[in-house]
Amino acid sequence: MKLYIKNMVCSRCKLVVKSELEKLGLQLLAVDLGEVETIEPISAQQKKEIAEHLKSFGFELIDDKKSRLIDKIKTLIIELVHQQNAQLNTNLSDYLSKQLAQEYSSLSNLFSEVEDTTIEKYFINQKIERVKELLLYDELTLSEIAFQMNYSSVAYLSNQFKKVTGFSPSHYKQLKDKKRRQIEDL
Repeated sequence: MKLYIKNMVCSRCKLVVKSELEKLGLQLLAVDLGEVETIEPISAQQKKEIAEHLKSFGFELIDDKKSRLIDKIKTLIIELVHQQNAQLNTNLSDYLSKQLAQEYSSLSNLFSEVEDTTIEKYFINQKIERVKELLLYDELTLSEIAFQMNYSSVAYLSNQFKKVTGFSPSHYKQLKDKKRRQIEDL
């Protein structure tokens, strides 16, 4: 049986979910971002217990199709931005359509309706959070970050960064209290 889990967005999330579900006595067939497949069927009572247990770790079970699709869109964007930098040069609409086997316009309309923001804005916010992370590491120049994040120029990255954060990248780097947001809060 498949369980769909909201806020499961990184490899550490997969480890936590796997560990916690095994503690509850479930035998797992597969654990992927946003979903878990169990060997045996799960009763309604077990599902309720799982939901309550996972909630303490910031995860939620997702039941309806719309919510699962929205969560899958978010997961794909997060994977693309935070883990697959080399593929950032792909067209986002084509990438999502191909991965989800649906027309981008229907994905976009659903996402905007439910999340009250566009897929593009969500994507930009994820990219800016990744840029913030790279700035904090202080290992790459702004030019290298722009290249890695597939911005056409440092100026374009700087403009987008300032539009989203209110700071230039260099000013952000100098801030003592750097405010990064958690992925699931974007």
